[in-house]
Amino acid sequence: MQDLFSDDMRRNPYPFYEQMRSACAVHYVPPPFDAWMILDYQGVRRALNDHNSFSSQVPAPPQWWRRRWFIFMDPPSHTKLRTLISQAFTPRVVANLEARIRNFSRQLLDKAIEHGEMDLTAEYSVPLPRMVIADMMGMPMADWMRFNHWSDVIFKLSHTRSADAQAGTAINEFRSVTAEMNTYLGELIESRRAAPQDDLLTRLVAAEVDGHHLTPEEILGFFQLLIVAGQEPTTTLINNAILCLIDHPDQRMRLQQRIELLPSAIEEVLRYRSPVQWVMRTPRHDVEVLGNIIPAGKLVLAMIGAANRDSQQFSQAERFDIERDPNPHLAFGHGIHFCLGAPLARLEARIALSDVLDRAKGFEPASNEPWEPRQALNVHGPARLPIRFAPTITSR
Repeated sequence: MQDLFSDDMRRNPYPFYEQMRSACAVHYVPPPFDAWMILDYQGVRRALNDHNSFSSQVPAPPQWWRRRWFIFMDPPSHTKLRTLISQAFTPRVVANLEARIRNFSRQLLDKAIEHGEMDLTAEYSVPLPRMVIADMMGMPMADWMRFNHWSDVIFKLSHTRSADAQAGTAINEFRSVTAEMNTYLGELIESRRAAPQDDLLTRLVAAEVDGHHLTPEEILGFFQLLIVAGQEPTTTLINNAILCLIDHPDQRMRLQQRIELLPSAIEEVLRYRSPVQWVMRTPRHDVEVLGNIIPAGKLVLAMIGAANRDSQQFSQAERFDIERDPNPHLAFGHGIHFCLGAPLARLEARIALSDVLDRAKGFEPASNEPWEPRQALNVHGPARLPIRFAPTITSR
């Protein structure tokens, strides 16, 4: 078995996926991994959608913090929390963020654009969704540096492979940050109860189903999840879109000539370079998949990145085509755990890519070195993306 975590593999896992899938779309990976991989579209879709057979509660440590996040819950707990949170995180709420997101995008590009070169990741695609999430929650700008620290600590949880010393350090730091966030949010929640604001936190406090409200602990769990799920996929989606357009100049030219294709182009980036490559599931009982029996309780990796390149589902699956239609990719999951933040990620990507295409003309890599993968082990995309371009200065 090849090293799934090597930089070369994480830069381009797709030949490996195809090789494995052509032999058998279900593979057992022995210890220390001790997990089953599902690589075909139908199998991954089933693992994501069949919650009667595949639980979202995963056996891998550490379990205590996962129990706080509703993506690791099963019905009825998941149903209750998602219903409550959905009341506050509506499509209308997301749509109303467009002007704020455009303003944040303009601010970030104004700082970097005149130099004709920037690290797109550090200077734009990381801070943009962070600013959006902090603003959505109603955090005062003076507290945004604290928010950045929380984000850095929470992201470390996805950088470790097992319960080693590095993982232990990350967990201890997360415990400390959780205590700090608990105190901070408790005070902020009380202030919103006393004086409601036009922000997500106020709506989370007010959400109600059959007399039930979100508890402060549940709001904290959602906030921590939002820091991860509301930032990393968006950052990586923006980066991967730029990589795709650099690698496929014909598609880039087509997009520049027909900018109305941008929503379709974003969907193709999500399929072709899926930001999240795999999600974890646990069989509730022995499950047969393509003639293989996956034992109950074993860790299952539903390989979204592989499913989205399955030639049995997508014609010319290895071709990047910004006009692909239909494009039923699984980048945001499927079923009851379909990503609640998908509309926000799409909106941010649409604004970001429109602005970059408009203001960073003719962008190209500023380095000949292979890009370094992001630290989160299930994420596909660059940790840094230095680009050079002909800047367009606006008077906005």
